[in-house]
This record gives sequence, C-alpha cells and structure tokens, in this order.
Amino acid sequence: MIRFFDTSVLIPVFNLDHVHHEASFQAFVSATRKTSCCAAHSLGEMYAVLTRLPGKNRLGGEQANLLLEEVSSRLALISLTGEEYLLAMKQAAARGISGGTVYDYLLLFCADKVNAETIYTWNLKHFQKFGPEFSGRLRAP
Repeated sequence: MIRFFDTSVLIPVFNLDHVHHEASFQAFVSATRKTSCCAAHSLGEMYAVLTRLPGKNRLGGEQANLLLEEVSSRLALISLTGEEYLLAMKQAAARGISGGTVYDYLLLFCADKVNAETIYTWNLKHFQKFGPEFSGRLRAP
C-alpha cells in the first residue's frame, strides 16, 4: 500500500502546538520509503511555512533543512517530469482549476503517478473537488 502525504500533514508533524500534531506524527512515524511518499515540491512548501511560522514556532533555514532531511529519509520524494507538468496543466485547465489551487492539483498528480492508495491531507474539502477518482483515497490521518 502506497501512502501519499500532503504538506498539510507534514507541517504538524514537527509542530508540537499544532492541533493536528499527534495524528500527523503517528502517521509519519509509521511511514517508510517503501510504503510512503510525498511530492518533492512539498519540501519547498515546508521550508516556506516553517521559516515563516509565527512566534516561537518559526525556524531558521538550517533548522528547517534538518526537518526536510528527516522527511526525505522517511518518505520517497515524487517529482514530475516536464511532460507530466504540461499534462497536469492541461488537465487542470480542462477541470477549471485556476490560481493557487493548481498547487494542490499537482500534489494529487504526484500521488496518482505512484498509484497511492491513501492520500493523507487535512485539506479534504480542497482536494475532494478535483474529482471522484481522488475522493475515495483521501483521508485525514
């Protein structure tokens, strides 16, 4: 079984104060590179969020990179080829996806690339609108 982790699940893994920390952490610690993955661009999203969190939870770049290394040691990183990006954008246009929502669609495109059976996200409503082929695989941890 392949499990795909959305960025919305990965951020709480490392934030003890986050409302979803415990559930996200439990899903993450049970993951291995053979059974679990995330999009490679989730590392960039994580870095952006972790280095801009408010107050005491904000991390410096070096600290954030240590957490990214932990993610990449536990999850396989899925990236898209140039051709796959173009196909994803054509599909996004056909589905009426516009603006920043396309980044969530790219995550699902990565999950679909590896035939992920489970897609962990805390943004269920965002992802459900992309179609029934994804809805049955979406789960909160």
